Amino acid sequence: MTKLRQRMDDAMVLRGFALRTRETYLGCVAGLAKHYHKPPDQLDAQQIQAYLLHLIQEKKLAYASVNQAACACRFLFGQVLQQRKIWLDIPMAKVPKRLPVVLSRDEIGRLFAACGTLRARTVLMTTYAAGLRVSEVCALQVSDIESAPDRMCLKVRQGKGGRDRYTLLSPRLLETLRRYWQTARPHPWLFPNQAGDGPMQDQTAQRMYRAACDRAGLTNAAGIHTLRHSFATHLLEAGVDLHTIQRLLGHGHLSTTMRYLHLARQRLTGTPSPLELLEPAPA
Repeated sequence: MTKLRQRMDDAMVLRGFALRTRETYLGCVAGLAKHYHKPPDQLDAQQIQAYLLHLIQEKKLAYASVNQAACACRFLFGQVLQQRKIWLDIPMAKVPKRLPVVLSRDEIGRLFAACGTLRARTVLMTTYAAGLRVSEVCALQVSDIESAPDRMCLKVRQGKGGRDRYTLLSPRLLETLRRYWQTARPHPWLFPNQAGDGPMQDQTAQRMYRAACDRAGLTNAAGIHTLRHSFATHLLEAGVDLHTIQRLLGHGHLSTTMRYLHLARQRLTGTPSPLELLEPAPA
């Protein structure tokens, strides 16, 4: 690790950044350095802007991904190198606000039925049934399952923002988890990597999801995060209040959870148009 990389990582540790955020920021800055074949502290604002444009136009990255790189550069130049002028010249893109993809309950059932292995089905079912981010399901440990009848829940360690939380553990999921555990005997990670010396990688879970979608004929299912969106939307359609859904998802702000109001089709289709409330016009 170079001295600059160590300085940047130390600065993030001092500010309480989550491990995943630190790794993402360091990876973004490493990508910048690799692009120009020189240390990032030798670059100017124009070069950084050109790199961000390269990510958009040539790499075809989503604006949200480009903004991650911009945030990493802003942190490096603003907080670590104290070069405020360059920091001010690193732009943040306006990210289009699109509604996330949500699967119907029937599609969720088809997805689970199409899983090729018990391990894949357990990973995807856990992601959906507990409303987890892919990084959270990969990081689960066997000890995070609390299956006492009076305390059925899953513990999520160090979720987004470094926050621990508890989420749902349904009896149906617990039954699947027990069957999986009896077969695989995982320890300590619930879903270990192939070597068995660490947690499963996010990309592995994504591949499981895509393979199951292909088998189930789900062509517009996006990525595995769709299961988390579906969890929240289905709870809302079932009448669960927004504050409860917020806590289960680990959202820091209710406004983040409120976007699911736009996705709850049962609420939309069950709402009468104001036209129906008008008195009939005289014949």
